[in-house]
Amino acid sequence: MRRRRLREASDESTGVDLTPMLDVVFIMLIFFIVTTSFIKESGVEIERPESSAATARPDTQVLVAITDQGAVWVDGEAVDAHRVGARVAELVSGEGSVVVQADRRSTTGTLIEVMDRIREAGVENVAVAANRGGS
Repeated sequence: MRRRRLREASDESTGVDLTPMLDVVFIMLIFFIVTTSFIKESGVEIERPESSAATARPDTQVLVAITDQGAVWVDGEAVDAHRVGARVAELVSGEGSVVVQADRRSTTGTLIEVMDRIREAGVENVAVAANRGGS
């Protein structure tokens, strides 16, 4: 009878403890979530004009897109052109920057109107996006 108890006790202790492995997996998951860089998208497909003097703006907080039909999008959400300034001002904090992505077939008047509305809302750091290229 004593042998049976020893054998049952040894069978129970031969299981693999998964707790340390789960701890490592959760720590790795947290590490990858924290170190992942997120790419900002404007929410619509924009064909930007080309410029040989285009430079990257890694500090961009808000993306404003103007489609070829004149629709204005702020961080993936359609916004009325008259209210774009207030919406951008809500999203920008401190010295944050705004990049306006205007489609090459959009009108210059729409671009100027959007930039004026953003500046009237108190945002001074506004840039126009272009693809690097050209001659």
